[in-house]
Amino acid sequence: MSSARQGADRDGPFQLRGNSFTMMVLKVNDPASPDFFTQLAVKVRQAPNFFRNAPVVLDFEELTEDTPRFDIAALVTNLRALYLLPVGFRGGPRAVHEGALAAGLTPMPAGRAAKLESAAPPADPQAGAAPIPAPPPEPIYRPALLVTEPVRSGQQIYAEKTDLVITAPVSPGAEVVADGNIHVYGALRGRALAGVSGDTNARIFCHSLEAEVVSVAGLYRVSEDFGNDVLKKPVQIFLRDGYLHMEPQ
Repeated sequence: MSSARQGADRDGPFQLRGNSFTMMVLKVNDPASPDFFTQLAVKVRQAPNFFRNAPVVLDFEELTEDTPRFDIAALVTNLRALYLLPVGFRGGPRAVHEGALAAGLTPMPAGRAAKLESAAPPADPQAGAAPIPAPPPEPIYRPALLVTEPVRSGQQIYAEKTDLVITAPVSPGAEVVADGNIHVYGALRGRALAGVSGDTNARIFCHSLEAEVVSVAGLYRVSEDFGNDVLKKPVQIFLRDGYLHMEPQ
């Protein structure tokens, strides 16, 4: 694209760009349960700053054609009353799809789409043998994202497909996110989410654990759950046997 065209795009009333965002997934197992919103409200109260105005994708994968009908519009309204913002949905039977669309939710993909060049070509039925598939491409190395300034309240830093290294404090109300590990060489306040693309081997390391919420591959703990053995101490946080562990260093 010419520099003149680029300048015209920048000066236009809008630009369209692709991007990726971290969103919470709420798995809906029993929408008719009388305890659904009671239990959810308890979770939200544990970390109100973490959940407040958080975009949410509703996961209906566990629902079947035999699931009793329920009012998805009312479900969305009740979630908004808890300051959660439903923006999309995935899974579920056709009736649920139709209700979710009518409620203004966007269908979301179940996972990342495969790149076209990674798909093997179909075998030639006229050939004597199937072609040998091309070797997978070498992984692209991305150096860790290094942040040397304090992360202020309201800031979000995302290390896409790499680790995040912060050599300064993270303030309350800030959010640090990485597809890989997170290293904080200072006080970790605010929220820290490692392995957000599903890497269960990701870890969080910090010199002083004072966070509101920590999460690895979607499993999280809030500050009320931190023991005195790790609070305000050097800690590493990781998954083991499906549970989030914290170990003082």
